[in-house]
Amino acid sequence: MLFTAGDLARMRFAVAPMWEVGPSLRLLRAGLPHAVHGPWAEQVRPRLTALGPAFGLLAELVPPTGYVPDFINPAPAGPAPTLAEELAAIRATPAGQVRRDLDRLAAERGALGPRLRALHADPEAGLARLAEAVEAYWELALAPYWARIRAVLDADVLHRARQAAEHGAERVLNDLHAELRWAGDALRLSRRSRPMPRGTAGPGLLLIPSAFTGPGLYTLIAPPGPPQLAYPARGIGGLWHTAAAPAPGSAALAAVLGRSRALLLAELAAPAATTELARRTGLSPSAVSQYLTALRDARLVSAHRAGRWVLYARTAAAEALLNPGN
Repeated sequence: MLFTAGDLARMRFAVAPMWEVGPSLRLLRAGLPHAVHGPWAEQVRPRLTALGPAFGLLAELVPPTGYVPDFINPAPAGPAPTLAEELAAIRATPAGQVRRDLDRLAAERGALGPRLRALHADPEAGLARLAEAVEAYWELALAPYWARIRAVLDADVLHRARQAAEHGAERVLNDLHAELRWAGDALRLSRRSRPMPRGTAGPGLLLIPSAFTGPGLYTLIAPPGPPQLAYPARGIGGLWHTAAAPAPGSAALAAVLGRSRALLLAELAAPAATTELARRTGLSPSAVSQYLTALRDARLVSAHRAGRWVLYARTAAAEALLNPGN
C-alpha cells in the first residue's frame, strides 16, 4: 500500500470506541485464554448471556476470523468521537454500502445468517437494531472499563504527538508497528495477505490506537473516508494489572470520604456488582448500595446496566485520587 507526502501532511490520530467493539467481541468469542486481556475476558464472558438476541446479531456480523463489514467502523470525524456519534454514523450508512459489505462477507463465509439476511433486505431497520445491539454490548463489556482503556489510548496519542514534535512524522510511522514503514516518499504495509489499493480511499491517513486489535495491524479502506490504520496502543500489557498493595491515595482518601467509601473505591480496581462488593468487603448489600449512590453522585463511580447486573466502575477522577502520582 503506497501513501504520498500529501497523505502524510493530512495524517491525524483518533480514539474510536467502535474500533474496540469488534476486536473485543472477536476475542471473547474465541473462548481461549489470553495473555493480556484474560482478566477482562474472565469477568465479561459469563455476562454475555444477558445480551440475548443482540449477541446473535453481533456474532453473525463479527466472525471469529476474516472480514468484518467496513460500515461498522466509520471514519471518526474528530479526535475522540463518542459511541453515540459513531452509532449515528453507522445508522446513516447508505443501503448500497451495507449490501456491498454484506455481499463480500457472504462471499467469504458462503452464506449470511438469518439476522444479516434481514439487515441486507432492510438496511435502515437493520442498522437501527444493530446500533441497539452494540449499545447493549458496550454497556456490558466495555463501558465499565472505558476510563481505564481510554487513559491508555490517550497516553499513546500523547506519546506519538511528542514523537512527531521532536523527531517528525517519519519516526512516528516507523515506530507504530512492525508491519508499517515509511520509506522514501511512501508508506508501506508488509506481509499483507491481500492487496489494498490506496487510490480508492480519500486523502489523508487516520491512525487509531486500540486496546484489542493486537498484535496485528488492522486496515480499512472505505471511500470517501481516509485509510484507517488501527494499531495496538502502547501500555496495553499493563492494562488489567492490579497491584497487590493498596493504592497510594487510599489512606488519605479514607480520611475524607470515610473508611467504607474509600474501601469500595479500592475494591473497584475492576468493575463489580453490589452483591460482589458486599461479599468482598463484609458490608451489607444495602450499605454498599447507599455508599455507591453517594460515590456516583460525587462522580467517583459510574454505573452500567448489563441485563440483570448493574456494574460499578471507578471514574477517571477516582483513579486520580487513588493514584495521585500517576
